[in-house]
Amino acid sequence: MSLIIHYTSCPLCNSEDFHSTLSVKDYTVSEEVFELIQCNNCNNRFTQNIATEAEIGKYYQSENYISHSDTKKDFISKIYHSVRNITLVSKRKLIEKSVQQQKGKLLDIGAGTGAFANTMIQAGWNVTALEPDEQARKKALENYKLQLQPTSDLFNFPAREFDAITMWHVMEHVHDLHGYFEKFKNIIKPAGKIFIAVPNYTSFDASYYQQYWAGYDVPRHLYHFSPHGMKQIAQQHGLFVSKTKPMWFDSVYVSLLSEKCKSGHSNFIKALFIGFLSNLQTLFYKEKCSSVIYILQKQV
Repeated sequence: MSLIIHYTSCPLCNSEDFHSTLSVKDYTVSEEVFELIQCNNCNNRFTQNIATEAEIGKYYQSENYISHSDTKKDFISKIYHSVRNITLVSKRKLIEKSVQQQKGKLLDIGAGTGAFANTMIQAGWNVTALEPDEQARKKALENYKLQLQPTSDLFNFPAREFDAITMWHVMEHVHDLHGYFEKFKNIIKPAGKIFIAVPNYTSFDASYYQQYWAGYDVPRHLYHFSPHGMKQIAQQHGLFVSKTKPMWFDSVYVSLLSEKCKSGHSNFIKALFIGFLSNLQTLFYKEKCSSVIYILQKQV
């Protein structure tokens, strides 16, 4: 059995009309180079020759992978944790406003070390949290006394179970993308909302940094979404994007990581400037942000 997946059609829309666009290095773990392919039909990109789901775990084994390790050893990781405290509150408010209720049943997929799940529990929500990485689950138990479940449990939930489903920078990691979307449609309540946050390769900072853009994060990021492409995927599965929200802090944070990829060190002033330009463009067109939150719901 091959341990590498080589696509002969787009894994997002099944089109065979695509072309190579960039060669991107894995700066976090392996230093291997991966080819990015752009689909001419759905306008999404995908990483070619990725590891299978059974083998991909080795590309996450690094203290530099902050969402799993919770490291605070360097400047960038300290910024990540400082900003996270702000974004956790804004995510909670966004969910409560979108579903128009202060409490309910929430499913958080790719919970990492449990910070967001804990925030929602403290706010009174009934939270089920899934996380594939065993070390991250141990951290969640250690930090918040949260018992996270493996992501395979997703397919065991009954229909119309949740008021909200959240995936914060997770969908780009999921091998069974279409299976997830189909399950979402089944387990979300009729008036429920699905929140999917992903990097946006059509952003200014992505265009500026090109192959050094940290939002590509190959080979952990299997797909690289455009706003048009995300809407098309949702429609394939009987869902639609009801609203998009920019993630303002990501433009600076991703630029900071990108500077490190490009030059080998963190140029905070340069990253701040590029992040500012990216957010300035977002003021006029919110779907140009470095990362975008897509709020999905069932088609009527």
